[in-house]
Amino acid sequence: MDPKSLKELLEQVRGGNMDVDAAMGALRDLPFKDLGYASVDHHRALRVGIPEVIFGAGKTLAQLEGIVREIASRGQNVLITRLAEDHGKALVEHFESLSYDPVSRTARLEPAKVEERGRGPVAVVTGGTSDIPVAEEAAITATALGNAVLRLFDVGVAGVHRLLSRREVLDAASVVIVVAGMEGALASVVGGLVDKPVIAVPTSVGYGASFGGIAALLSMLNSCASGVTVVNIDNGFGAAYAATLINRMGIDDSARGGR
Repeated sequence: MDPKSLKELLEQVRGGNMDVDAAMGALRDLPFKDLGYASVDHHRALRVGIPEVIFGAGKTLAQLEGIVREIASRGQNVLITRLAEDHGKALVEHFESLSYDPVSRTARLEPAKVEERGRGPVAVVTGGTSDIPVAEEAAITATALGNAVLRLFDVGVAGVHRLLSRREVLDAASVVIVVAGMEGALASVVGGLVDKPVIAVPTSVGYGASFGGIAALLSMLNSCASGVTVVNIDNGFGAAYAATLINRMGIDDSARGGR
């Protein structure tokens, strides 16, 4: 349940359109529903503004089906990350409206229309084409969380003129997510060009001395560009989540009961 839904429920009780017992029934699974193998957090959207997201890796198909069904039954949208293709295809067969993207390994089920919120678009920028799977995880997550998304792919430092020729994308964004492997220098370049938050995502793309993304991670952590923050290796989801919180700053206060 999110703040908007809770407010509507309370308004119905106050207006006499819903009795107390019915309201208690609607709230019976707060703060969570225990499925035995998972405790589905129905209270999370009230606390942090974003519903629980399912991490698909390591879960059985039966577990995924149960969690998806539980979240969707409350009218909440479902987002699954790191979902193996065989499980993704099976879930599509079980849930007619569920969509699966094999590139990003994400799945979405949206019984409720996604409301676009935010100060402006989130730009997702990659160093190379090989970084696109992580970038798409970020882009799809950001879209599912209510952001407009701009994509700018394969504009790494090996040909920095490609990035400079598309400055209008960076200028239009409120937050920029930079996804890069190899030496990870693109985050510093972008950070030196824009006056907005830059979230760097190191990827595990690269030859042996990149150490599975550690070289890019250290490069981004040591960026000489101010305002660059860094998430974990290949963590497109984490970057999009952080970008969403930044993009919403100050605009959701009324929904939370703030000033």
